[in-house]
Amino acid sequence: MVSTQFKVESYIEKSFITVEGKRDSNNFYIIKNGKAKVMKENPVAGEDPFSILGPGDFFGVISCMSGHARIETAVALTNISLISVEREQFGILIQKNPAVAMKIIRFFSKKLRDFDQAITHLTFKTTAEEDPEHLWSIGEYYLKKRILNHATYAYQRYIQHCPTGPNRDNAIQRLKAIKAPLKAAEGPQSASMNRTLSDNTMVFCENEPGNELFIIQGGRVKITKIVEEEVLLAVLKPGDIFGEMALLENRPRSASAITFGDVTLLAINKANFENMVQQQPQLASRLIQLLSERIWTAYRQLENLMIKDPLGRIYDTLLIQIEKQKIKIQPKTPHNFEFGLKELFHMVGITPEKAEALSVQLLEDKHIRLEDGKIICSDMEELDKSVQFYRKKATMEKKREERKNN
Repeated sequence: MVSTQFKVESYIEKSFITVEGKRDSNNFYIIKNGKAKVMKENPVAGEDPFSILGPGDFFGVISCMSGHARIETAVALTNISLISVEREQFGILIQKNPAVAMKIIRFFSKKLRDFDQAITHLTFKTTAEEDPEHLWSIGEYYLKKRILNHATYAYQRYIQHCPTGPNRDNAIQRLKAIKAPLKAAEGPQSASMNRTLSDNTMVFCENEPGNELFIIQGGRVKITKIVEEEVLLAVLKPGDIFGEMALLENRPRSASAITFGDVTLLAINKANFENMVQQQPQLASRLIQLLSERIWTAYRQLENLMIKDPLGRIYDTLLIQIEKQKIKIQPKTPHNFEFGLKELFHMVGITPEKAEALSVQLLEDKHIRLEDGKIICSDMEELDKSVQFYRKKATMEKKREERKNN
């Protein structure tokens, strides 16, 4: 199944293999023989409470490839043999067995989409529906905002993907009114893997079918989503990969990608993706690293949303900023944040009406202070303890709620 140069570890039934929260994540496991149960103390929305894994399945990849603490506990259900893959051995694994890389990439892609939908539902109280029919309403949004190039793109794609749709004739009328062609011009580079796009160009639109992923060679790309208004989800830079979920899962785009300045892209379609994974293991390794980091960030966002107490969410948001930088949390060690209270409350989604009272509560903590308008934590371990307190409180509240409903 996998090359013999990897270390094989054996555990007896009921042994703990990995423990949630442990910062020992420089390897992941592929099951050779036996079964394991992978679970989380307080599962987030968008995932099952636990999973039973068998030969050929893997766990621990997200923490290993992102370099963050373990986000799950794994226990041996039977006597079990595991292939242990160190982070730096991942390229060798892909060369020896590219099918393993494809399995991980597809699994990650699905998990990320599930998490993104859960975040959209919890944050905006809506469920993301992925349907090319929605391209019409995207066009209407941009037309109302007088962003005509984006409106044109959405209407053209609506006509292309919904040729019998109820708004086809309306889309044609809209394009004629703004003197735009009914069909997008196919440039000479459309079949090429290398693309050069000018500022504020739509690479793809949410809800349209996709068959390419993109690697940014130069410039930046904004990832946006329309939820009543256009929401900026991320700004990507050279080396970043985007659009992989539509390519791997045959589902419409979950967000739009728009150039932020002039951009050069490498476009990879379904036909050449698996070949590239085999021939360029560093591409697969980079993609899995990026997906791991995105899944970890989405997972921590969902964990944060599970804390009902706003002060608890504020503490956890501060901790997330430290964890993102992979800074070791040690006692009596300070950390200077590059932002103040206003930016912090914006990250957490605290309304201005509640901000003043929460500012007072936060600054009553002797380990938190403001200096030149920036937040300083004098002891990262104390911050971590505060977060653990609010997480346990949230878990107890959830269990009480479940008992009440049952």
